[in-house]
Amino acid sequence: MFMCNSLIFRQIILFWVAAILLGLASTSHAAVSDAYSKEVKSCLQAGWKHLSVKVGGLQRAVLWKRPRGKWKQGAIVVLHGGGGSHHQFCSGEKNLEAQVDFAEDAIKEGFAVFLLDSTNDRVTDRKGRQCGKRFDFSVLERKNIDLPFIGKVVKNIIPQLRPGRSSKAIFLTGFSTGGFMAMRAATHFNNKVTAFAPVAAGDPYGTRTLCNVNLSGRKVAKGVLIDLETNKSLTTKAACRSKAFPNEKSWPKSRGSSKPAFKQFHNKNDTIIDFSCMEKAKILLEQHGYKNHGKYMIDTSKHSWEYEYNDEIIEFFKNK
Repeated sequence: MFMCNSLIFRQIILFWVAAILLGLASTSHAAVSDAYSKEVKSCLQAGWKHLSVKVGGLQRAVLWKRPRGKWKQGAIVVLHGGGGSHHQFCSGEKNLEAQVDFAEDAIKEGFAVFLLDSTNDRVTDRKGRQCGKRFDFSVLERKNIDLPFIGKVVKNIIPQLRPGRSSKAIFLTGFSTGGFMAMRAATHFNNKVTAFAPVAAGDPYGTRTLCNVNLSGRKVAKGVLIDLETNKSLTTKAACRSKAFPNEKSWPKSRGSSKPAFKQFHNKNDTIIDFSCMEKAKILLEQHGYKNHGKYMIDTSKHSWEYEYNDEIIEFFKNK
């Protein structure tokens, strides 16, 4: 009995040492801590798992779910919009059903899905003002908060969790400021990402955030997005339309022999991110050698992730 208990104890210690070395700890849906929000609990009860990832001195949250057996299509990293949370793609909150359906449909098709959560009031603008809950997509003089986090997920966590004989493909998608961040991360880790699909987003290298709550009245994701060429808010008609881009921040150099392909998704009359900003991102991606697989447009004025996007994004990723 003593030897059996000793063996079990050693196995437990080895497990936690491995978890610490990876900088993560996983919690299954079978044991849901009271520390979790009701939305995260809902995800855990639906079979998602929680990871706490330490990066840059911060504990970062990931929810992930895998298909049965091997990941025949690879893994998708999903980035939520400004003011949102990672659980919006798994908790079934009102008006977010399309996002939940996307994640579940992707898993059924053979993708593992990783939902990353942004920080809250850690991201600041160039004047040091807090930006609320959003991903850190802009190019500033200070160190970026989210690129190391995404890099750890892509380069360490996904390979560690990936079963044998699975596809090694990694895809990125994101909505709104999460879409800006998806483009920033895909171009930064251009040798690790297979393809990416920004939704309702523009060019991170040519957009800055003014995080003054008085400009927008928003308490969760503060401030407005400004185009570096026109100096207009991205809510303005033709906000990102310019003949040249002299104020564009430097793009990363190619890290491999090929770069990831992309496909854009946008609502034609989006009142938050003007259509011209999606067009600007397309032009610059093509100029930097990223292969364009077209765009998928919906003729509405909403700023939202739509059901119609789901099959198109999944099929795009399946064919890469």
